[in-house]
Amino acid sequence: EYVTLYSFSTENWTRDEEEVGALMALLEETIRRETKTLVEDGVRLKVIGRLHELSERLQKAIAGAVQATSGGTRGTMTLAFNYGGRAEIVDAVRRLVRDRVPADDVDESAIQKRLYAPDHPDPDLLIRTGGELRVSNFLLWEVAYAEIWATEALWPDFSVSDLDQALNSYAKRERRFGR
Repeated sequence: EYVTLYSFSTENWTRDEEEVGALMALLEETIRRETKTLVEDGVRLKVIGRLHELSERLQKAIAGAVQATSGGTRGTMTLAFNYGGRAEIVDAVRRLVRDRVPADDVDESAIQKRLYAPDHPDPDLLIRTGGELRVSNFLLWEVAYAEIWATEALWPDFSVSDLDQALNSYAKRERRFGR
């Protein structure tokens, strides 16, 4: 019911300016092109990250797509854009401070409520493409008990067959949640 895609990390700003510009343009173009399909398919779009650091034009495109898909009931697709797991935790702590939450009242629930997508369930499965065996600053709080599946396939080449393999592997696992 929920899928989150890591589209652009807070660390990606250090890339070549031309590459960053191309990625921003690609996101805007993709959002404008795919919003109608998401609406038709009943998929709600959510975008998480430090969106206030994006151009006003891109913020408007994102807000328009999120609003247009807000009635979707068949699933939620979240794009993590200008996102970093550490940045998300820092931002949650800043919200705790701004909300003047007493130290004795700070617990997992208080932090969870201040994450970028507090209403989303934690991921059950983290799929890593490109043969990487690390979480790469992605949903650090949320993936605490996620199962991880890795493939050598690069993201653009990730296929339905790869997804089937990941889901079949996941289905055979016994979730222990730290126990």
